[in-house]
Amino acid sequence: MNNMFPEVKKNFGFGCMRLPMLPDGEVDLEQCGKMADLFLQNGFNYFDTAHGYLNGKSELAIREFLTKRYPRKSYILTDKLTDPYFRSEADIRPFFQTQLDACGVSYFDFYLMHAQNADNFEKFKKCRAYETALELKKEGKIRHFGISFHDKAEVLDRILTEYPQIEIVQIQFNYVDYEDASVESGKVYEVCEKHDKPVIVMEPVKGGTLVNLPDAAQKVFDELQKGQDEKLSNAGYAIRFAADFPNMRMVLSGMSELTQMQDNISFMKEYRHLTAEEKTAIRKVCEVFRSQNLIPCTSCHYCVEENHCPKDILIPDMFALLNSKKQFASWNQDYYYGNVLTINGHGRAGACIKCGKCEQVCPQKLPIRKLLIQVAQEFE
Repeated sequence: MNNMFPEVKKNFGFGCMRLPMLPDGEVDLEQCGKMADLFLQNGFNYFDTAHGYLNGKSELAIREFLTKRYPRKSYILTDKLTDPYFRSEADIRPFFQTQLDACGVSYFDFYLMHAQNADNFEKFKKCRAYETALELKKEGKIRHFGISFHDKAEVLDRILTEYPQIEIVQIQFNYVDYEDASVESGKVYEVCEKHDKPVIVMEPVKGGTLVNLPDAAQKVFDELQKGQDEKLSNAGYAIRFAADFPNMRMVLSGMSELTQMQDNISFMKEYRHLTAEEKTAIRKVCEVFRSQNLIPCTSCHYCVEENHCPKDILIPDMFALLNSKKQFASWNQDYYYGNVLTINGHGRAGACIKCGKCEQVCPQKLPIRKLLIQVAQEFE
């Protein structure tokens, strides 16, 4: 494990994009408080957020369940500068201050240029976002400067070459995406190694996809654990796969309930590397996923939260339904499709007007417009 940042106590972090929610749409602060308490009591201290997470509620929740309750030096807090929230260099500092205020802190331990790709990197350069962040670091309002990244390896190589001041890189990395040509997790990681940049992992369980496995994949792990007294969860295999790489400084998990926190702590507190048998099982699970041709959506909801669909289509829900129907061939998915539409009058997949706003912000670079046609053909 890279020790460039000694204030970060362990290599497992609390991702605050999928916090527990109440039926009324508000964050469950009581449960979040219990999760934060358990997390810190077990020696972990890294929390990650961004302004767009949960439509702005994540930062405010962190203030209530973390920063109001614990001394500033007891936790590490990361926030990000996100594309939709600034149009010029003059916008960045006022926006940054609103983030500090929302989180209830006077500085961020890490501040990342969010979701960098070939397109928005040009906007960030034009608005001198990187330079502004480096100025904020000199002023003590940021301790460490980095990026989160969603694009091909060659783009990352260019960014790290142009800005060697970048201290850390956050990438999507999991065993399904490792050799995926659309995500290039493995190649992106190699670029980080080339530039000697420690890595933060996001989506180690791919938005929950690697927790709720297809039957054929689940059988692989079940066979592996036959005769074992202690059973490892599916999340345990996924998170440990990511953590096993030598340049990984931090693996984030977006936990939405206390039981998930308890499970993750159980295998990350006293970390052990994957065995040869576990690595073989993971390769077999990858083969199952490749055979199913599923939509690799992680349900990050950027397409509906950061750049609202003009037809109010719940795109991630639509894709999850189509994936489930491919996996389980169940009529239930047709029933649930009707439920999705009746929730607050959301639009049908077939109502898409092909504006492309969703594809501009999709970290997975999915051809969402074409995929919505497939959803409409299946369910409508």
